[in-house]
Amino acid sequence: MKSRVLFFVFATVLLDMVGFGIVIPLLPFYVQSMGGSAEVIGLLLGTFAFTQMIATPILGRLSDRYGRRPIILASLLGNTIAMGIFAIAAEQAWLPLLFLSRILAGATAGNLSACQAAVADVTSGAERAAGMGRIGAGIGLGMVIGPVLGSAISHLHPNAPPLAASLLAFIDLLGVYCLMPETRAAIVGDGTTPLASPRTLRSVITDPAILAVMAIYFLTFICMTNVQVSLALLAGARLGWTATEVGHLFGLYGLMALLVQGGAIGKLSRRFPSTNVLVGGTIAIGLGMATIGVAHSRALLLIGVALAGLGAGLTNPTLASLASQHAGMAQQGAILGLAQSAGGAARTVGPVWSGFLYARLGAAAPFLSGFIAAMFSLAVALALRRRTLRVPPPSEQAVVRS
Repeated sequence: MKSRVLFFVFATVLLDMVGFGIVIPLLPFYVQSMGGSAEVIGLLLGTFAFTQMIATPILGRLSDRYGRRPIILASLLGNTIAMGIFAIAAEQAWLPLLFLSRILAGATAGNLSACQAAVADVTSGAERAAGMGRIGAGIGLGMVIGPVLGSAISHLHPNAPPLAASLLAFIDLLGVYCLMPETRAAIVGDGTTPLASPRTLRSVITDPAILAVMAIYFLTFICMTNVQVSLALLAGARLGWTATEVGHLFGLYGLMALLVQGGAIGKLSRRFPSTNVLVGGTIAIGLGMATIGVAHSRALLLIGVALAGLGAGLTNPTLASLASQHAGMAQQGAILGLAQSAGGAARTVGPVWSGFLYARLGAAAPFLSGFIAAMFSLAVALALRRRTLRVPPPSEQAVVRS
């Protein structure tokens, strides 16, 4: 069953991220066409992230109780509807309706943590990082295809990109419903494991290693929100790039992440400790943020985006693997949901902060702020590396004892 689960998790994440990649690079252009500023763009992305931050740990805990499959299905249904509302907002050029679509999308954005938990259900040890890498590969490939596809079809009609994203979410929904097996039931048996209590969750998140992982999630996504909010604006202001060229720029970002997550991350995780891979990823993100911030030429901008994509490709699956390794089998969905919510908190604060910095201090400010966040992330990653060398995660301790 493992190979089947890993394949359908990859396919689910791929289609989901193609839909995401279709609309997100174009979002600043939609907002500007409706009379919004950089600060409104940041607020819109922050609204999505805030609702996602609240919903994701709840959906993660529900996936521990009721299974991964129902949560993935509910999330895909919500995304199908949300993208449909987005298309109406684009057609009517109505900003409040665009906010409504992003709120609904955030409230039902639980499929990533549920897919990560499904991978954790069927993998263990070093192969878990490779399994998480498959999710990362789906994200990376989706972020290659999505922006290029979105920029290509945006010339057809203003609502063509969100309609395409809605259609992909619906296809994804049908595929999961018809073909993806339940993984939680295979472990628990009757699927009646009670929902993890708040007391249990509190005892788990007091683990310094999990707290460190959540802190790095937060700081990493602070950096990544700068790409979502300000990259298109910077490329347009400094180089005069259009929506099509910006779509290709996001495609490069996704391609770099894909090259890492499509196979390299598994080999790296088997050869080096996960914390070493994490340190390398945070360094690459920091260099990427700094390079984008000072870029006034096409070549330098491409180098910065490539470095940021490389860092994201190394960091994201490694963080998911580390969070999973420090969680008990009954709490995989809950802990991965909490980790995603740490990223959600950053995606709430980060876009608003990035939009504010861009509007008040100029195009470089968001990315230099991202560089500072990456350096804090590097410090936490180095501390986690030292601790992990002294105290292996519970999953590794169990292997040693067995």
